[in-house]
Amino acid sequence: MTEAGYTVTGMVCAHCAASVIEEIKRIPGVSSVTVDIDSGRVVVASNSPLDVMDVRSAVEEAGYELTT
Repeated sequence: MTEAGYTVTGMVCAHCAASVIEEIKRIPGVSSVTVDIDSGRVVVASNSPLDVMDVRSAVEEAGYELTT
């Protein structure tokens, strides 16, 4: 199990966070996603390290921007 943290811009409410969580959970191997709306931090736990481009694509699909 690995964890990785990312910063996502544009999330301002629980609905925003839910959209990001839903898209990231679609990435194969992801076991959990937690979001801190105030800081924009997203922590993803997965079975193996994820390709940051997969995470970026999922975040963009939700309508937000991955900055880190």
